[in-house]
Parts: sequence; C-alpha cells; structure tokens
Amino acid sequence: MNQSAGQSSGLAPNVASLLCYVCGLITGIVFLIIEKENKEVRFHAWQAIVMGASAFVVMIALAILGAILGAISSALGMIFSTILTPLVWVAYLAFWVICMIKAYQGQHYKLPVLGDIAEKQAAR
Repeated sequence: MNQSAGQSSGLAPNVASLLCYVCGLITGIVFLIIEKENKEVRFHAWQAIVMGASAFVVMIALAILGAILGAISSALGMIFSTILTPLVWVAYLAFWVICMIKAYQGQHYKLPVLGDIAEKQAAR
C-alpha cells in the first residue's frame, strides 16, 4: 500500500480506520468527510455509519416489539426485554470491538450484509 495515499486526515490509515468506529455514526461521518483518498478508511467509515444506523433501527424495533409483547402478556414482555434485547446489544458490542481490532490491524473485515453495503458506498 502506498504510504502517501490516504493521508487526508494526517493519520496512519490503520489508526484512521480504527477511529471511524469509536463513536459510530459521528466518527464515521467525520472520517468520510475528511478522508477523500484512502478507500480502506472510507470503507471503515461507511461500515461504522451503517452499523450505527442499523443498531439504532434495530433497537427501536425491539422496543416497539417489546411494548407490543408486553401489552399481550407481561411475561412475554419481561422475557423479551430481559433476555433478547440485551443479547442483541452484546452482539453489536462484540461486532463493534471486532471491527475496531481488525481496522487497527489493517484488515478489510466486512460485517455480514452491512459490510457489502459499506463496500458499495466506499467504492463511489
């Protein structure tokens, strides 16, 4: 990889890629604006944006579904809110940490489904 390529941010590409994930949507957008040259940093910025947005949408959907299930049966609502929702949060947390580690190692790690979306956007 050309060392001079992708230095719009003034950071090493692996550090910039890692920082894309730190605050999800916010840092993803910042690095997408700052980084014009390095396709790998742009990929990680897009992946952070897509991951953050999907987490937001999924959590809203889980809250709505939990409220509906709670209205039907308090036991269903309790099971849903104490088991399923925390498991989804843990999964997002695990993927977030994996993405940061892989980005810092300079690896092109693609999340299932979301990585394909990010890759298409980064190629533009």
